[in-house]
Amino acid sequence: MSDFQPLDFLLSHHVAFSLLAGFFLDCILGDPHSFPHPVRFMGCLIAFLEKKLNKSSDSAKKQRFKGFLLVIILVSASFLLPFGILFVSRLLHPILFLTVESIFCYQCIAARSLCHESMKVYKALKICDLPAARKDLSMIVGRDTDILDEKGVARAAVETVAESTNDGVVAPIFFMALFGSPGAFVYKAINTMDSMIAYKNERYLNFGFFAAKLDDMANFIPARLAALFMIFASFILSLIPSKKRFSFRNAVRIFIRDRYKHASPNSAQTESVMAGALGLRLAGDTVYGGKVEKKEFIGDKTREIEDKDISRANLLMYGTTVLSIMCILSTRAVIFYLLS
Repeated sequence: MSDFQPLDFLLSHHVAFSLLAGFFLDCILGDPHSFPHPVRFMGCLIAFLEKKLNKSSDSAKKQRFKGFLLVIILVSASFLLPFGILFVSRLLHPILFLTVESIFCYQCIAARSLCHESMKVYKALKICDLPAARKDLSMIVGRDTDILDEKGVARAAVETVAESTNDGVVAPIFFMALFGSPGAFVYKAINTMDSMIAYKNERYLNFGFFAAKLDDMANFIPARLAALFMIFASFILSLIPSKKRFSFRNAVRIFIRDRYKHASPNSAQTESVMAGALGLRLAGDTVYGGKVEKKEFIGDKTREIEDKDISRANLLMYGTTVLSIMCILSTRAVIFYLLS
């Protein structure tokens, strides 16, 4: 019987190891603003290509083609660059390879950053500093924040945590488990393109067409998994005597009823669970750039929203994150065992 080799074992399960290491690094370090982040580079590349390719004088067909070209360039670069770095690092030394992939996974998970930024809003509301709360909220949402009252600010923060539980946490973890960190970088590129060029206005309607469709496809499975994990997280939290604000039954009811009450087929999946679990009414009409965008309400107004709901939303987000890692890695381990 051969001796157990820890390094060989880690290399055989490098995706699971790097994902766990990346999550723990995110919990400890978050997203230091002084540390160069790949998503910022993606954003710069998207902005550069959009400026060069998107011409208002082009026909709708040509705009769509150029938008498709941007998608191909960004997706290819987002996969090939980290893949190449990992390939070279593995040739140099296995420990270097595991370290680099762990850092890559860490850079794709945004749980602590999401919690930190939204809790800034909570802290400002707690001391009744509405201007500061509006300013902090504007850092994490695209809507107009200067017209929101305290309840509107709290509601927007809770909605952002709910939606970003998938975009910033569960979906990257899902693609990491399938394709390693290069797969997670591809997802982050798709998500960044959606946030930058997938608007339904004159400038981006055609140019961002493929970016928007690709984002819908990429999030289809992760968004539904995130909603299910969030439902089970609400069940676990509801069993804790001090966490009676969480309602498992209502989370299930509102999810079934309201999960498609959004222009996107994916965004209301986790938002409906969050609304049900906390007994809140979220969404509704929102103002972007001075223009009102009509949206359906999600959830029932069983009580008034309060600033503490932001911290409750983050607790549910972290519960969802832990469950997603456990379930996704367990499923991956079973499949790995069956195929080996």
